[in-house]
Parts: sequence; C-alpha cells; structure tokens
Amino acid sequence: MARSEDRPHAGGGSTLVFTLFTCVVVTIRSAACAASNMVLILSDDQDVYLGGMTPMKKSQALIGDAGAVFVNSFTATPLCCPSRSSLLTGNYPHNHAVRNNSLSGNCSSLLWQQGPESGAFPVYLQKQQYHTFFAGKYLNKYGKKEAGDVGHVPPGWDEWHALVGNSQYYNYTLSVNGKEEKHGDSYEQDYLTDLILNRSLHFLESRNPGRPFFLMLAPPAPHSPWIAAPQYEKQFIDVKAPREGSFDKPGQDKHWLLRQPTNPMPSSSLNFLDNAYRKRWQTLLSVDDMVEKLVTKLNDLKELNNTYIFYTSDNGYHAGQFSLPIDKRQLYEFDIRIPLMVRGPGIKPKQALQAPVLNIDLAPTILDISGVNLSYVNMDGQSFLSQMAPSLRNGTARSFFLVEHTGEGQPSPDPACPQLGPGLSQCIPDCVCEDAYNNTYACVRTLVEHNLQYCEFADSVSFVEMYNLTTDPHQLENIVKKVDPTLLQEMNLRLIKLQSCAGESCHDVK
Repeated sequence: MARSEDRPHAGGGSTLVFTLFTCVVVTIRSAACAASNMVLILSDDQDVYLGGMTPMKKSQALIGDAGAVFVNSFTATPLCCPSRSSLLTGNYPHNHAVRNNSLSGNCSSLLWQQGPESGAFPVYLQKQQYHTFFAGKYLNKYGKKEAGDVGHVPPGWDEWHALVGNSQYYNYTLSVNGKEEKHGDSYEQDYLTDLILNRSLHFLESRNPGRPFFLMLAPPAPHSPWIAAPQYEKQFIDVKAPREGSFDKPGQDKHWLLRQPTNPMPSSSLNFLDNAYRKRWQTLLSVDDMVEKLVTKLNDLKELNNTYIFYTSDNGYHAGQFSLPIDKRQLYEFDIRIPLMVRGPGIKPKQALQAPVLNIDLAPTILDISGVNLSYVNMDGQSFLSQMAPSLRNGTARSFFLVEHTGEGQPSPDPACPQLGPGLSQCIPDCVCEDAYNNTYACVRTLVEHNLQYCEFADSVSFVEMYNLTTDPHQLENIVKKVDPTLLQEMNLRLIKLQSCAGESCHDVK
C-alpha cells in the first residue's frame, strides 16, 4: 500500500524537511548538491479577477492547497508577447523593449533574439546543469520567416516543442528542436493542450535521472479561438460572465478609449462575450487535467517532493467591464491581476500570501531555487522564495511597482468600422476598439499602507487616472481631481523612477 506522503493529494510534501543548497558550479555540479526540479505552467489570457480559476478544481487542490497562493500577483504589462518577454528575462518592458505582439514591436524579432533572449533565465539554468524542456506557445511571432523561421531554437533549451505564431488548438505548426512539424485536426493526435502534456510526460520518463529538470509548459487555453476538447464542449452551458462591479458601466472620467464603447452594451456584444466566457472555461478543463496528470507522473517517479510547480498566466482578461466586450491591454485590475500558485520543498500548504509579486519575479525566483547567485544577475524582478518559504530565505516585499503598456493601432481605418478612423485596433465586436496608438500608459501601483494606482498616458493631453482601491475596488471613480496635489506629486516621482529603473534600482523605490 502506498504511503500517504507518496500520493498526489493537496497536502503532498508538506511535511518534508528540506534544506535548500546553494551550489557553486566550477566545471561540474557537486554530487552532494541536491538540486530541486521545477515545472512552470503558463496559461494564456487567464484572468483571476472574473473567476478564471473557477474551472481549475484539481489545480487549486494539487498546487494551491499544497503550497502558496499569491493573492496579489500582477503582470508588468497586460499583453501576451511583452508579458512573456518579461517573464523570460525578469525585466520590465522598458528594459527588454518588446512593446506589443508584432515583429515591428520587437516580438520575437531578430533584435530580441540578439539581445534579451540571450540572457533569459533558461540560459542560466542550463549552465546549472538543468535539463530543460519547453512545449507550447512561446512568443506570438515566434517561427515567422522574418524572425529566423522554425530553425531558431532560443538558447537555454535542451528540448524544444514550440508553437509557431499565436495560440491555436488544431491546424498549427510546431518547431520541434528546429524542425518543422505540421498538425491537423485530430483530437487524439493534435489537440495542443494534450500534446504538450503527453510530450512532457515522455520527457520525464526518458530524462537523465542524474540531472535536475526544468519544464515550461505553455498551453493555448483560454486564449481564442476557444476550442474545447470534445468531452468538455457541453460544460458550463448556463454560465455567463459576472455582471457585478464595473460590468457594463460607463467609463466616466477615464481615458478616451474607455469612453468610446456604447453604453449600455447591445445584446450582440453581450451574447458574444458570454459565449467567449463560457468557452474559455471549457478550454481550461484540459489544462486542469494536465496539472493532475503531471503531478501524478511526478509522484510515480518519486520526484514530486523535490519539485517546485508554478502555475500562472501572462495577463488577465475582461468580459464586459466598462462596456469593453473582450480583451486585455487595459490598466485595470481585471487585466493586470494574474493567478500564481506554487508548491514545492519548504513551502507550507494552504498559504494565502498578501505581498505583491510580479511576473518579472518568476525568473529570479527560479534562478534562486537553482542556486544561481542573484547578485550577478541583472534583473528588474526579485525572488519571492523568501515569501513562500521563509525558512529558506530572508527577504522583503516591494513597496511600489510598475505596470506599462504601449498601445497598438492600425495606420488605416478598420474596413469593418471605417467611421472610427485610423490609429485603433481590436475593434470587435460591434466596432468597440480595445486598443489604440495612444493607449500608451505607465502606472505605479502600491498595496503597502495605501491601496493606490496612479497612471499617466502618453497622449496629446497627458491624461492621468488615479484610484483608491480600498474605497473603490472596481475603479469606478477617477479621483485625480480630488486628491491632495502633494500625493499626486509623490506618485509622479515614483513613476519617473520606475520608468527609468534597471536591476537593483527597481527593487527599492520608496
């Protein structure tokens, strides 16, 4: 009969007595150094604010209940490619220079490959003798001919199974260790979430047991086109997007982009967003299965108690907030808050941690666990190992942090919405635009002493928004004209410091 601590239940590994060794690598890793394995699961566009974790019952039990849930986890930028670039490099967008999801915006461009990508965290892990594995969506423009085609395998990865382009569930192309592999529409062979899982399980079975491993799994869910596995197509048929908070509220006193949607929303927009909301949940059920099967495999291999498992997303999402039908890119809580759960050695179960963390903190945390001396790594993020496992590390949480976004637009009017003119993008459904060239902003956010957000737009009027989230958690009222000018000046100075920070100077803005 299996011992209780060997079973993949919610509290698995919680009683483990663990010492984190810091390894000094000269030519080979010391045989006495017990390095921990790591798994990072990165979903695509999964919110936490609007119930995006609700379908993830197994994941919440097997990771969250077995370890720590960070209730104040944020992305440094609410858009896929810049956010993923921040996760990989540990840097804010103003330092890795990926502005949006286009090649011209530096997404997987040659400039990115020659610069930030060469210093991403997998490069350090490989030097620490980790056996590294990647499967799923990498960056939105990865594999395009103008960016090295499928033959470009980023440094630091031993095994590479990367999606070419943006999220798909069927009919896609992979780069498998630099070779093109085309897939069709067979569920058993091609459904991308399941393929990622199956290849990761094969990797675990065939790996070199003498080396620690790092897996990064990046399924497409719950990103559009929202195609559920056949067995889950009828789930949540009565579910609708939540109607409370800022749902279908006018964007009064907000940047002009938030004032352009029709309010109240037409029934066509409501039907569209409800359908999308439901399908997003359906696609996540396969990710939940992925977590369960991965934990089971690690347990069968007797590696579970020596493995950190991270679960997070690249950005949040909205569905009807301020009458914006569906997307991300906005500065509000629904788009910048992301799920983050971690289990692993030294992490006590059932922790709900309040200190703010960012996706730029994942890279230094992973390197900290691997034994890299972070004083030699120039990253804007900081390790949160001390927060989830204080017995292993000492450390402090940041007081202020930055959220930034560079707006994306089209030089000519959208043919479906010619009346709107040029400079906008993502104008679906019903010609409601989710982004624009001058939807370019930077925000300073704090949860220490006060729960405040202060944002400045790079537009012709230097528009400013400020929110007190203690009294106004849904950010309904822009209080910039009501607060003490001294406070505005203080927040402005902090924003200036954060927008120009790099490395250590990003950690201690007061």
